[in-house]
Amino acid sequence: MKAISDSVVAVILGGGAGTRLYPLTASRSKPAVPIAGKYRLVDIPISNCINSDINRMFVLTQFNSASLNKHIKNTYHFGAFSIGFVDILAAEQTPDNPGWFQGTADAVRQSLRHINNLDFEYILILSGDQLYQMDFREMLETHIIQKADISIATIPVIAKEASEFGILKSNEENCITSFIEKPKPDLLPEWVSETGNEMKAQGRNYLASMGIYIFNKHVLYKLLKDEHPDATDFGKEIIPNSIHGYKVASYQYDGYWTDIGNIASFFEANLALTQDLPPFNLFDINRTVYTRARMLPPAKISGTTLEKTIIAEGSIIHASRIENCVVGIRARIGLGSTVVNSYIMGNDFYETLELMEENAQKGIPRIGIGERCHIKDAIIDKNCRIGNDVRINGGSHLENIDHALYTVKDGIIVVKKGAILPNGFTV
Repeated sequence: MKAISDSVVAVILGGGAGTRLYPLTASRSKPAVPIAGKYRLVDIPISNCINSDINRMFVLTQFNSASLNKHIKNTYHFGAFSIGFVDILAAEQTPDNPGWFQGTADAVRQSLRHINNLDFEYILILSGDQLYQMDFREMLETHIIQKADISIATIPVIAKEASEFGILKSNEENCITSFIEKPKPDLLPEWVSETGNEMKAQGRNYLASMGIYIFNKHVLYKLLKDEHPDATDFGKEIIPNSIHGYKVASYQYDGYWTDIGNIASFFEANLALTQDLPPFNLFDINRTVYTRARMLPPAKISGTTLEKTIIAEGSIIHASRIENCVVGIRARIGLGSTVVNSYIMGNDFYETLELMEENAQKGIPRIGIGERCHIKDAIIDKNCRIGNDVRINGGSHLENIDHALYTVKDGIIVVKKGAILPNGFTV
């Protein structure tokens, strides 16, 4: 018997230029940004699909896509007797379409000629830059039971968050009756929804679109090809224009979900993983987060006091204290250093002893963090060389700036990928 999930094809949107996550997106796309020390953002929607038995996926890419393409190529391989795949669909110029992707809807429209070769009934459209754990089979089953044309995953949010999302209202049958994109605060009283007693107790009275959609195949084709051939965005155009002509259902999700839209949300989501009971559970064996399998040695820690810290494999730690931190693969932290409230992304390679000696003679610090450093409220991107006695002290006292070696956003200091900070450097 054919499983429901076999009738679905997933399309994961690779995102735009990701300017709000700069400088992490200076040389990589948003879905390729490292998260939780050893994963990349794109691993989240792909893992959710695999855990939902959805094994046919396309990832649509455009900006800075080389590292994302490499990660997917090296990571996701299904068996020779499986129909499963994760394929890259890069923006391409064709004789009938010389332009690049102009938005989410346009990206899917331009990719339909590749997707159309498969046998499926439903298209699941996902974002490549969100953190959540969701069983899409439940959403699909609800979509089918309701006989919906389109289903939108929604999540209750508080008033402070509502202005950042597309907000909708639904009737007693969970059919969406109205939709507004990023409403101004003075309009919010008109958009209060029935979200359930538990959500209302938390002040979560507004239904926000999660940017997760299920379309019936023929409906999506009709919308993108015939009815709105010039529409470029799902949230701003396709969804609002579909509410009165199609049955658009709300699928309310009450679990943890966050949109990694800017440096502050990215920083907060990573550090939340260090809590005793984190909102996003990396240790749930039924919801495994998949990523590239690296043949790295275990982490080695000597003389370090650790408090609420995640340390990825291959790390060599001699720090004095690490507190409330995520430490990524192959990270090196020197003797006597203190790291607090920070995300250390780690490194892509190890230096040999000979190379360390050669660089030392040139005054170039070792890869990683040196001795007697103090780092607080910071993100250290990959392959940075931070010398001895360096002080990086983030906080609200700092103004937003973009320096050649680092960027400050919302009090968070982001040391740029591959930056070299000499001995005694202070931010």
